[in-house]
Amino acid sequence: MEITQNSIIGDLVAQNYQTAKVFKKHKIDFCCQGGRTVEDACKAKKLEAVEVVQQLKEIVRQRGDEVIDFKSWPRDLLVDYIEKKHHRYVEEQIPIIRPYLDKVARVHGERHPELLEILEEFTSASAELTNHMWKEEHILFPFIRKMLDSVRNNSPFEPPQFVTVENPIRMMMEEHDAEGERFKRIAELTVDNGQLTVDS
Repeated sequence: MEITQNSIIGDLVAQNYQTAKVFKKHKIDFCCQGGRTVEDACKAKKLEAVEVVQQLKEIVRQRGDEVIDFKSWPRDLLVDYIEKKHHRYVEEQIPIIRPYLDKVARVHGERHPELLEILEEFTSASAELTNHMWKEEHILFPFIRKMLDSVRNNSPFEPPQFVTVENPIRMMMEEHDAEGERFKRIAELTVDNGQLTVDS
């Protein structure tokens, strides 16, 4: 696995998810802004790209045996994995987080009005993510499964209303970007807010 300053950060995570730990440590968004090079991402964070590349190479060297090669998976298996692991996780966590967030905002919101904004952002994110996952599970993923079945069975495939898979994928990516920005704002109000951490 070649890692240089010109490597695309989203591609690095796709090839070896252990690299995500380095990007997370430096608060580099590899999901919604994964199309950037390591160099560009480091410039935006005022980091030395050479050092980050070295850290990426080191974690790949240390943890290489733990990598799951998602690119080698059949697409329908990957879709099942996304649904059963990631979608179910989000569905389980939202009702756990929301009551605590409600309580914290109610108790501390007067002294920390940013908590009210966090609650508002999380509420919007919960609704948008729920809707987003529904569209993936009822529109995009069934299309992918039918397309694969058609290829495997050499059977006719009736195109859906959106004609090409590029349309819903583009829409899903735009929604990912929007929610990425929303959670970035939540991070600014929580993790990056030292006063909030100390007081609350």
